Amino acid sequence: MRAEEKRYHDQCYEQHKLFEAGSWLHKPVQTVMEVLPELIQTDGMRVLDLGSGVGRNTIPIAAYLKPFNGTVIAVDLLSSAIEGLRSYSREHQVHPYIEIVQSDIESYRIEADSFDAIIAVSTLEHLGSEDELKRKLAEIALGTKPGGILCIIMGTHIQETAIRTNEALDPMFEINMSTEAMNELLQHTYQGWETMKHLVKPLVFEISRGDEPVRLASDCITYVVRKPGL
Repeated sequence: MRAEEKRYHDQCYEQHKLFEAGSWLHKPVQTVMEVLPELIQTDGMRVLDLGSGVGRNTIPIAAYLKPFNGTVIAVDLLSSAIEGLRSYSREHQVHPYIEIVQSDIESYRIEADSFDAIIAVSTLEHLGSEDELKRKLAEIALGTKPGGILCIIMGTHIQETAIRTNEALDPMFEINMSTEAMNELLQHTYQGWETMKHLVKPLVFEISRGDEPVRLASDCITYVVRKPGL
């Protein structure tokens, strides 16, 4: 993760409280919540949340898994995210159902047939290279149980522009593929899986890079598929 992107997240976690209005932390991602009732409901379900942050999705997932005595494994690199997740999980009384792992996504090893669902929201863009992305997508495929669900939300064709000067900036993302190339990679990697949701939505919003306001534009790919095999 680039230093500026790390700084942006650190500032966001410091300035905004989870599930309160004023930032993208104010509610979980709707698509992630829609995935949960589609899971094959069994005792001891396991869900992997890659790039969990302070728990925007992790905590609602844990609440859903609680009656099943399930576990959500939350993986994030940033100390600010890990500390926030620990605090919020206790505040929301779901900490027994969350296993927290501090790690970059590349280093975190996903064992075969380990998870009923794998969630990766706005995180695969920060892998070190397209080769690492391909490797991790293949690892995710192996790590999903038969009948399990994969939910990827990822930005492509990312552009950053300084609002004050209208200057085009270098986007602070390690991977910035074209939308067409990313769609092709996903469809190739998960060929034969059931497509539950696949859409592309243009997004434009304002962020800060240090003290500078920046317009961030991208295509947002939402990709939800179920692994065959049951």
